[in-house]
Amino acid sequence: MSVLVTGVAGFIGSQVAARLIERGIAVVGIDNLNDYYDPALKQARLDGLTGHNGFSFRRLDIQDREAILALAGEFPEVTEIVHLAAQAGVRYSLENPFAYIESNVMGHLCMMELARRLPKLRHFVYASSSSVYGGNKELPFSVDQRVDKPVSLYAATKRADELMTYCYAHLYDLPSTGLRFFTVYGPWGRPDMSAYIFTKAIFEDRPIRIFNHGDMRRDFTYIDDIVAGVLAVIDRPPQRDGETPPARVYNLGNHRSEPLLRFIELIEEACGKPAIREFDEMQPGDVQETYADIEPARRDLGFEPKTSIDEGLPRFVEWYRRYHGV
Repeated sequence: MSVLVTGVAGFIGSQVAARLIERGIAVVGIDNLNDYYDPALKQARLDGLTGHNGFSFRRLDIQDREAILALAGEFPEVTEIVHLAAQAGVRYSLENPFAYIESNVMGHLCMMELARRLPKLRHFVYASSSSVYGGNKELPFSVDQRVDKPVSLYAATKRADELMTYCYAHLYDLPSTGLRFFTVYGPWGRPDMSAYIFTKAIFEDRPIRIFNHGDMRRDFTYIDDIVAGVLAVIDRPPQRDGETPPARVYNLGNHRSEPLLRFIELIEEACGKPAIREFDEMQPGDVQETYADIEPARRDLGFEPKTSIDEGLPRFVEWYRRYHGV
């Protein structure tokens, strides 16, 4: 077994790769180490992986068609792809929409083309997002619901990934599984995510902006639970079922919709000081509430999230203190 992990210097990718290496599985990691956020954080994550037996790294951009397709000749032993590289963030899609099409659409296509060229590939696993549910009001969000009304370009590109992958599964019998992640947080998280933004602002005595005047809820999911879900799905490639191609999609969430203000209160407690709160209107492209129906993932993958925000947020703040020396 040999697994290719894209976005290996990213928040989720680095920790998926670390768990695979711990299991003695060979990992080929690729990442472009771009400057969407501090590359030093990406390098620090990558440093934790380098030097391990069975880990190979290539600095590549997933939209570089020739370089990506060349990996089929360099690593023909790859049996699974875990494609996590993407241009993330809902709000940044309002500023730089082209980055989302280049990375999330063209980059995804390049990875699928690589997948169908790898002679031993058994499973193409890729990251989708809870954002695909858009303004859906029916809670909890279920994979059986329609997802054709995105409210951000980021969401639209992630839905496009799901549709393109379904097409490749149909045309080429490419076993594929998409994972809709719900608001992942935890140690080594991204600086553009809420836990990081709030914690940084509190320690720097700067105000935090709270959108929709705090009337928001999220299905916050701890990183260890997400990694466990990714690992569970790798060994379970879907099979063609009659006319249905081998393509599946699962929600990976905590199955708890938590008030944003409680999330902030727990961060304040862990930091040992209150936040300076500034309430604002709803941000364009955002949604009021997310809540994952995880029953299919429980049934098929044995997925069972274990970490509440009461446990997870203090762990994140503890990591933040160590990493930043505060």
